[in-house]
Amino acid sequence: MGLINQTNEDYYLGPDGVWNSLDENYGDYQFISIKDVINNFIISYVGEGKLISKIKRTDVAFHAQRGIQEFSFDILPSTKSQEIEVPPALYMILPQDYVNYVKFTWTDAGGIERIIYPAIKTSDPLPIIQDNDYEYTFDQNGEILYASESETLKRFKADDAANPNIDNNDNAFDLISRNGFGQRYGLNPENAQANGVFYIDQVRGLVHFSADMVGRIITIKYISDGLGSDEEMTVHKFAEEALYKYIAYAILSTRINTPEYIINRFKREKQAARRNAKLRLSNIKIEEITQVMRNKSKQIKH
Repeated sequence: MGLINQTNEDYYLGPDGVWNSLDENYGDYQFISIKDVINNFIISYVGEGKLISKIKRTDVAFHAQRGIQEFSFDILPSTKSQEIEVPPALYMILPQDYVNYVKFTWTDAGGIERIIYPAIKTSDPLPIIQDNDYEYTFDQNGEILYASESETLKRFKADDAANPNIDNNDNAFDLISRNGFGQRYGLNPENAQANGVFYIDQVRGLVHFSADMVGRIITIKYISDGLGSDEEMTVHKFAEEALYKYIAYAILSTRINTPEYIINRFKREKQAARRNAKLRLSNIKIEEITQVMRNKSKQIKH
């Protein structure tokens, strides 16, 4: 029995019969759902005379979800993106299923994405309200009072240090716009760019941008864990076998009276399948590598 259960017309037009109306599932054949993974694992590995004699379906589902989560961080192409215009308040809310970021960019007039680098020497601390004698103030319950916004954040948002068009001798970024000899000596590489900076407030779930970013179109590319919704819980077919080995090893290694040589065998098989999945999903094309390597024949002028 074939795996394709719809006609070409159903695939290209979707349920509403309208071309590319966003209700289609283009390219879904490259993925397998977690439901099918669980069913296939139980058929192949569970039963009398098989590796695992008996196990609850919920246990298999748990390890399958953990496998998807781990693979999303390391193997699967799970990068997502969001695009917004930076408001005057110079902040962005982290996506709902955010785990870690890949990169931040802003889009120029030509549609090219310019990388924004993190500001590692600032933060948004909790601002304690002090009286005229610099003593802490407390509410009626004896708890410390905090201001709505820290002075550090106010100065960061008001600072135009990331704007190379402003002539400021105290501006580290201003070195980029000068051409005099010796003026780039000692320049920090992390500051040698004019695309603005950002930092993430992990506690409040906000991304703060430098003052020159207001009004720009920025994009966050980030990693999720693949478990945000039922539709997301899929696995690329290149990593399907690796997920089966992961589930088998996870189950066997947590059961008592499992021979050590069986656990070690599936540990090796899991690692080998994981390496194969990485190689397959790396999507290396010899023609593209050849085109890039042609650049090595160029002479670099000093």
